[in-house]
Amino acid sequence: MSLLNTEVKPFKATAFHNGEFVDVSDESLNGQWSIFFFYPADFTFVCPTELGDLADNYEAFKKLGVEIYSVSTDTHFTHKAWHDSSETINKLQYPMVADPTHAISRNFEVLIEDAGIAERGTFVVDPDGKIQIIELNAGNIGRNAEELLRKVKAAQYVRANPNEVCPAKWEEGEETLSPSLDLVGKI
Repeated sequence: MSLLNTEVKPFKATAFHNGEFVDVSDESLNGQWSIFFFYPADFTFVCPTELGDLADNYEAFKKLGVEIYSVSTDTHFTHKAWHDSSETINKLQYPMVADPTHAISRNFEVLIEDAGIAERGTFVVDPDGKIQIIELNAGNIGRNAEELLRKVKAAQYVRANPNEVCPAKWEEGEETLSPSLDLVGKI
């Protein structure tokens, strides 16, 4: 069963954010767009390139009213140590959520049980707490923050314009489609 259009399951966690340990829960998502960005582990190889890419684009996400939550099965203490020791991770301004119990990773169905780490999973959650976009990558394939930003803009557009859909490679400001009987077979 797909998690698309399902509500985020309840959770409580501790995150490292702006030099502090903070509480994060499913209630933190209420009324805003959110991205859950799961990655395998701190102090690894592909992960810092992805998190740094998100950091470089964070202001663009914030302008859209989106909060990013990076999540791994590491502890919040490990997140702090990585933040303090890595130039790339030090620029992160979004919460780094700790999931040492694996509860959040299980809720999003990205936990690799025998390894105790999460898959590279990206979940875009709407202001109602429902998952609108899911992306899963193999552990050795990094993600692209600009493509994620494009997808978020499309999700926000169709939410605001429920009678329209965004075609492939749609960019903000481009033409959308209005599904109808007249359009069938004409694309």
